[in-house]
Amino acid sequence: MLVCFGFSWPLNVMKAYKARTAKGTSLPFIILIITGYIAGITAKIINGQFNYVLAVYFLNLAIVMTNVFVYIRNKALDKKAENSSNLKIRAADIKNAVEKEDIMTNYTNSLDDLINRPAKAVEKKNAVILMGGNLDKDIPVSTLAKDFSFNFDIYNKSASSLSLAAASDYFQKTIAPLAPEGILIHIGENDIASFKNDSTAFDDNYLTLIENIKECNHKCRIALVGLANPNNDKTVELMNAHIKAIAETEKVLFANLNNAKLWNPEATKAMSSFAYNMGLSVRKPLLDVAEILWGWAYKNQQEIIMEPSLAG
Repeated sequence: MLVCFGFSWPLNVMKAYKARTAKGTSLPFIILIITGYIAGITAKIINGQFNYVLAVYFLNLAIVMTNVFVYIRNKALDKKAENSSNLKIRAADIKNAVEKEDIMTNYTNSLDDLINRPAKAVEKKNAVILMGGNLDKDIPVSTLAKDFSFNFDIYNKSASSLSLAAASDYFQKTIAPLAPEGILIHIGENDIASFKNDSTAFDDNYLTLIENIKECNHKCRIALVGLANPNNDKTVELMNAHIKAIAETEKVLFANLNNAKLWNPEATKAMSSFAYNMGLSVRKPLLDVAEILWGWAYKNQQEIIMEPSLAG
């Protein structure tokens, strides 16, 4: 019996290891076997039966324990495979949404070179983050936050030459430590060429970035900001349609920067002052924040907006 068990368990371990899945494997069954071996070993020791049978018990127990580690490893592989499958399904849904939607909006805001600004020691957690490009890096978010009574901290975390493919790593290293409660994502200008070659990869990278943000804070407010398109470029137009479809699929906000061109700073200040005086504690909506930030950019950075960098 011991010899048969001794040979069967290693074969079972090898089979489970090669299968790379925990499906069909029962962890309670394995634990029950381990309990049985421990009970047998304990009985031998109590009765003073120190012989070769006890040694084989220990050997079999070690092999069965190995099965537990293989099970844990296979469960991790199953989870990884499931996440990958979910991303593909969601990307396919976005592609279908883009194909059905008539593209009607022309975007006139610009995105240029990106600049990296490392986090400062004084920066607080639970803030709103602007993750943008060359146009965005010069937006004085702190000044605007004060002028328009933002009831939260906001930091400008733009990054030089950031591509969408690298955005998730950048978020994890630079922004995630701040545990943001809100984030405005304004990237994609460096992905135009790659989008032409593979729009599915563009969608996958955006989905991965949003997933990482939600893993950092599942309650994080997220707004995706469209790309500037003053020249009515067809590729940029299609990219904006993808970004909008992603926002709808992931149930996050989509900011149309055409609204920012009509920004009235005095009226906005009056509204903010009224809300503040009324004692309203609700955090300012991200779409309002986007209108204020890029409304300022339209009024103060026309040379950048009208001459966007579309190098991919």
